[in-house]
Amino acid sequence: MTRMMTGRARTTAARVAAPIGATAALLGTLTGCSTAAAEAEVPIDASYRDGTYQANGTYESPNGSENIIVLIELENDIVTDVEITTNPNNPTTANYQGQFADGIGDIVIGEDIDTLDVTVVAGSSLTSNGFREAIAAIKAEAVES
Repeated sequence: MTRMMTGRARTTAARVAAPIGATAALLGTLTGCSTAAAEAEVPIDASYRDGTYQANGTYESPNGSENIIVLIELENDIVTDVEITTNPNNPTTANYQGQFADGIGDIVIGEDIDTLDVTVVAGSSLTSNGFREAIAAIKAEAVES
């Protein structure tokens, strides 16, 4: 027996199915995403070679893809200096990257690189994504084997 759905039932079914379909599509997209830094996972509490390391960190903003260059100095696994080179694509990004660069030192200098969990610096939350990506790459490069 074939049942016909009323207009109201079709609308309800569409409202339920749309988020499920969108979620499945998003998960399929994210599953295929990875970065070299993420693939080179470093064990927590690893030891790192002293030195100066640099990596690029990318992130998405409402204005598109952005990046920063992170330079870190390590001594006995402790961040002794940090420098951010900004590469903004527009004035809004320039503002946020500048705020991030000005405030990051207060948060990470003197900290063990394995304990860094930067999320928001001076109101800039998206730039933190690029910073975390760069730190993961630096850790992969500096880890003692």
